[in-house]
Amino acid sequence: MPLTKIQSLGITDGTIVNADINASAAIAGTKLSGVGITMVDRWRLSSNLTGTNQPITSNLERSDETDAGFIGTGMTQSSGIFTFPSTGIYLIQAQFAFQLNGSARYISPAILITSNNSSYTLVSSTDVFIAQVASLTTYTMAFFSHTFDVTNVTTHKVKFDVESSANTSTVIRGTTTSDLTAFTFIRLGDT
Repeated sequence: MPLTKIQSLGITDGTIVNADINASAAIAGTKLSGVGITMVDRWRLSSNLTGTNQPITSNLERSDETDAGFIGTGMTQSSGIFTFPSTGIYLIQAQFAFQLNGSARYISPAILITSNNSSYTLVSSTDVFIAQVASLTTYTMAFFSHTFDVTNVTTHKVKFDVESSANTSTVIRGTTTSDLTAFTFIRLGDT
């Protein structure tokens, strides 16, 4: 956009307000859609799980601490399968907290998606390990994300997995009072 156009919108410090964009678009006879974030939701593990969970199917709740911020209609989940409320481009963030009274060569949390409501593809993952310190319970965490183009809410879904070399001993940490293992969903815009 030429500088004269920007100045005519009253933008002098680089800040653009959604209302200004929409008002300017209306004057120009065009319609802008998907301006701004229209959905933010956060889910968490409400209590600890142990070992490999492929997928995590239980102990899931919407974050509900004081002043938790949400926008729009949130996600729904059934047995660990999350369904999106509307089509769009979504940012999926996953944070995992682990503890182990011992050592694990690898703990591999992952985000898996499907676009046919059947076969899932691993799209984002990381590997962490725990080397026990001073014969005590030792902790680690992982954080990663993925963007997902949800073109059909019936077929496009997401789930979360954990695999561990110390399968029966690794604890995936969860609590109802804060987000230890948690998943954030942000609708960034239209598909």
